[in-house]
Amino acid sequence: MFRNRFLTGLGGCLFCAAPLAIHAQQNETAWFKDVTATQVPLDGKEHALNVVFLDVDGDRDLDAILALESEPNRLYLNDGKGKFTWKKGAFAEEKHDSEHVRIADFNNDRIADIIFVAEDDQTHEYYLGKGDGTFIDVSDRLPAKSEANGLDVGDVNGDGLPDIVVGNSGSKAQDFLWINNLEKPGYFIDHTTDGLPASEDQTQAVKLADLNGDGTLDLVVGNEVPPNRLFFNDGKGKFTEHPEKLELLVPLHTRDVLVFDANRDGHADILFVNLTNNGGQWDKDPTARLLINDGKGNFKDETAKRIPAQKLSSYSGAIVDFNHDGYADIILSAIKTPPFEAAQVQALQNDGKGVFTNVTSKVIPGTTVSRGWGIAVGDVNGDGVLDLMIGGWGAQVRLLLGKK
Repeated sequence: MFRNRFLTGLGGCLFCAAPLAIHAQQNETAWFKDVTATQVPLDGKEHALNVVFLDVDGDRDLDAILALESEPNRLYLNDGKGKFTWKKGAFAEEKHDSEHVRIADFNNDRIADIIFVAEDDQTHEYYLGKGDGTFIDVSDRLPAKSEANGLDVGDVNGDGLPDIVVGNSGSKAQDFLWINNLEKPGYFIDHTTDGLPASEDQTQAVKLADLNGDGTLDLVVGNEVPPNRLFFNDGKGKFTEHPEKLELLVPLHTRDVLVFDANRDGHADILFVNLTNNGGQWDKDPTARLLINDGKGNFKDETAKRIPAQKLSSYSGAIVDFNHDGYADIILSAIKTPPFEAAQVQALQNDGKGVFTNVTSKVIPGTTVSRGWGIAVGDVNGDGVLDLMIGGWGAQVRLLLGKK
């Protein structure tokens, strides 16, 4: 290797300091520090498609639950300082194709439970938490199998118990609505026929949120094949589609749906997180689409003046105020498609009025380059600042600690 004899002769400190500085620059920004190498189990080949945080053992810190493709799902226990250890055998030691995971107290015992949904092998998993880091497998309580990609939980009929919406794809796909049984909490009644309009969407994401301000949870559906859909809830778990209220200016291949108040007007807005194609050739515009709520449940696509255009595809996103200015910012996982190559996680900063600027280089450490997937947000080290755990496809799960 060529080396400058003059610089070397002046002393090794100048030459060896450069790699250290470069490493620091790649590993840390003003807002996040990548601590993956020392605080997360190292694998690098796992397909962690979704991640959520939950205190599973009652020690008042956030543990991590990972939905994995082609491997058993995982539990990473937190030591309270943001260092995670893999607790093997927490879930069934079977290789499924889990796409999403959600948590809720389904059986009304004040302990959070877990549901995973799978795509290719159509084997969903359901676990009751015991509060000590262990779980009871009650997957046989789920009403049906399906080729599932979307999942969300929430009380859709106002009885105080969380219900389940499953977004399905494949042949003759119909999304599911499972209502928690008030007489037997933790068991479910298939309410699909009575609650959801018949459809054959190729659903990749579902999101429950109050979108028209009536105090009940409505439903947004993100599809691989257009169009995306908006459903309003009558308060009893019956959903009616309102396509006239959802402005869709361009065809989308949507993989995630985020709901948040982007422009601080007190109304919930919708962000569709998109691909150009699922690992194929360039097709649709992958720019995340921001639809602004007028306060009456009408959503207008204002992407052109609010979101910077992007060429990278995103399988998932998260909302977090990373610069602590009181405004909701956006984090997007990223993949270069084609040819399905690793890319850096993206950061979009809110100006307080719902106009976003790409500030990735200032916010996200360079070490985050991977095939990014699901993102969990929470304070894992107890310093009062939100942190990120980022899943990936055939990639190391990464932990970014937020900085004050």
